[in-house]
Amino acid sequence: MSSMSFRSSRPDRWAQPRPYSDSSLRYRMHGKIQPMEEPGFLARLFGRR
Repeated sequence: MSSMSFRSSRPDRWAQPRPYSDSSLRYRMHGKIQPMEEPGFLARLFGRR
C-alpha cells in the first residue's frame, strides 16, 4: 500500500456542520412542510391528513 495521503487546505462541505437557521427563515425559503407520502383518494375526498 502507498503511504501517501491526500490533504486539502479546507475540509469538504459535507464534513462541516450547517449554519443555524431559525424556523421562520426556513419557512420563507422552502415553504410549508410537505408530507412524505401523498394522501390517498379517500383522505383527499374527506379532507383528512
